[in-house]
Amino acid sequence: MIKVATRKSLLAQAQTDYVIELIKNKLNIDATKTLFTTKGDRILDKSLDKIGGKGLFIKELEVAMLNNEADCAVHSMKDMPYKLDDEFEIVATPVREDVRDVLVSKEKKTLKELKKGARIGTGSRRRALQLLNIRPDLEIVPIRGNVQTRIDKIEKEGLDGVILAAAGLKRLNLDGCIAEYFDIEKFVPASNQGTLGIECLKDGIYNRELLKLDDGKIHFITNVEKYVMKLLDGGCHSACCCYSHLDRDRIYIIALNEVNGMIKKASIEGKKEDYISLCNELVKKIV
Repeated sequence: MIKVATRKSLLAQAQTDYVIELIKNKLNIDATKTLFTTKGDRILDKSLDKIGGKGLFIKELEVAMLNNEADCAVHSMKDMPYKLDDEFEIVATPVREDVRDVLVSKEKKTLKELKKGARIGTGSRRRALQLLNIRPDLEIVPIRGNVQTRIDKIEKEGLDGVILAAAGLKRLNLDGCIAEYFDIEKFVPASNQGTLGIECLKDGIYNRELLKLDDGKIHFITNVEKYVMKLLDGGCHSACCCYSHLDRDRIYIIALNEVNGMIKKASIEGKKEDYISLCNELVKKIV
């Protein structure tokens, strides 16, 4: 029996249920969820950068593995810092959902259709800056909470819309409320958005089995995007982000960085094996 640690939110549990089904169906091993509350879940009245940034949603799950309360943990990879503590590793990245950001709004109005001065909720500086780059007249309202909580704030706080990740809405079967999908080239998603990761202790007893769930292409892209974020020293305090796409032996990378409150964006394409030099060259264009 593999004990899988996860957060209590409906989205975290839906993601973990997906991985548990993979474990049962592909590995023929029974698995069960073990639920935990993280610091990021407990403190909802402050922005992530004010309480520690990336890693806020994983520490309690890592402690559970160290205490033998869990054999692995399932994470949204966009919540993961680019460097893990030495005891841990990402054994598998089995799936990546739709990476795009989306608008959920009253009457399903698109961003272009929203009234002047419309109030849009997001707790992400990355999303806020890109929104204001498209519509400088918007009022950005800081919000946090789980997916349904943020959608509910449209009515409760008199918002005209909120920005969310398509992946989360699809995993919760809430994608019917999406008013608009944002083009990746115009609205760059968070690094590793939509990707699920399975974290284990480096000497975990099920690592060899869980490795069989890994998608090599997704794992490679995950590492590329993490590397760009490392070069940019990116976290929740900044708007930097990137997205990469692999097509056979060719890789395309687009990245965005905030410099003195302004957006700098660039893209690059080249051979897969040259990704380190490509990332370094790309980052030089936006710092």
